[in-house]
Amino acid sequence: MSAPLFLVESLPAGTSYTLDGPEGHHAATVQRLRVGEALILADGRGGAAKAEVTAVGRGSVDVVVGERSGTPAADPRLVVVQGIAKGDRGELAVQAMTETGVDEIVPWAASRSVAQWRGERGFKARDKWAATAREATKQARRSWLPVIAGDPDCSTKQVAARLDGAAAAFVLHEEATERLTTVTLPESGEIVLVVGPEGGISDAELESFGAAVPVRLGAAVLRTSTAGVAALAVLSTRLGRW
Repeated sequence: MSAPLFLVESLPAGTSYTLDGPEGHHAATVQRLRVGEALILADGRGGAAKAEVTAVGRGSVDVVVGERSGTPAADPRLVVVQGIAKGDRGELAVQAMTETGVDEIVPWAASRSVAQWRGERGFKARDKWAATAREATKQARRSWLPVIAGDPDCSTKQVAARLDGAAAAFVLHEEATERLTTVTLPESGEIVLVVGPEGGISDAELESFGAAVPVRLGAAVLRTSTAGVAALAVLSTRLGRW
């Protein structure tokens, strides 16, 4: 089994480091790491360092830091505009897309989104997505933590502007004739993909996304919680990430 990964604000400058706080608690109490076991420290911005446990305390572990590495930011960058979904479907989508390699997720308040993120509730829901992405990053042993867009409920107008500025923009739509497996992809910049909520994307929204090419994955219509991860798998393969 590969060494577990823990996220830190910044990689330690020296060779000795104490992992404490929530991550230290998880390492010592939940994972129950022991002296001599290996782990990885990552800063969420591409930096990572191998480490070995030298002592275990109550809610913390002391480590000796070894080999360091840096992973450059992905280019093209994969951005998914995810329609806000009810229940835990949005979190399931965030978890799976993070594990699949998404670079940024934008919560979109689509006209057919059943759940509405307004006021304080919106910020709490966005923070939950961010926490889900953080845990999935650790599970996947990623050195880059995906961005969860700051606006808790990006409007259709804002999404359209984001699509206008992308190197390539696509919207998953069940009536599309073009396939994501064959459309032209850019060598650099942002690839933005729109995934609708449970009720799908309205005609008015599709029209406002004029900069995006409607695409489909196949004959089956996928759930909002699985469509994004399936599309990312296609893109990751075509871009040589996988």
